[in-house]
Amino acid sequence: MFYSTLATVSLAITGAIASPAASPFDLMRRQGITPNSVGTHDGYYYSWWSDGASPVTYTNLAGGSYSVQWQSGGNLVGGKGWKPGSAKNITYSGTWTPVNNGNSYLTVYGWTRNPLVEYYIIENFGEYNPGSSATPKGTVQTSEGTYNLFQSTRVQQPSIEGTSTFNQYWAIRTEKRTGGTVDTGIFFDAWEKAGMPLGTHDYMVVATEAYRSAGSSHITVESPP
Repeated sequence: MFYSTLATVSLAITGAIASPAASPFDLMRRQGITPNSVGTHDGYYYSWWSDGASPVTYTNLAGGSYSVQWQSGGNLVGGKGWKPGSAKNITYSGTWTPVNNGNSYLTVYGWTRNPLVEYYIIENFGEYNPGSSATPKGTVQTSEGTYNLFQSTRVQQPSIEGTSTFNQYWAIRTEKRTGGTVDTGIFFDAWEKAGMPLGTHDYMVVATEAYRSAGSSHITVESPP
């Protein structure tokens, strides 16, 4: 994520339940912000997080579909997929529209443990290419297109295991698209061959992520839950 992580979801939920007087979820709703949550919807795992800095609405729709509408000012990420993640063909479709090509990603997004890794297979992005601040690790040619591989490190940042230092793995598509099939196994193997090992898979979702931008997305994960 740009500056935060979905790992804070469970902490936020726990805090809200333990301190009902604070009513953070009620405050978020009054501000037009969908409260952070994780769970299962229509058979799919979903994860939703925002930093609460701007109005944003995340909606779980039927099947593998979800929508996000966001206004400029904050950081957000969410989507539908699987827990645990695995090597699989992910077919998805929909719309992803950041206003004025703002800072946002459409991505397969996940985590592993032992080692702790945050990974992205980016299908589309706006004005900021995260590869510009990462270390190049090669290129992968698939039947669906070409992706450049990168690695970066986050030092003492939030993660699914609390504040930690961990690697980020990136596969960034050279020809942007909003719909198609992603064979995650190809990227898992390519990262491994590039000296970027993954661990035990936690969750994996087809996510919309944004930072200080405005826009909307309506994404459908067509692969079965």
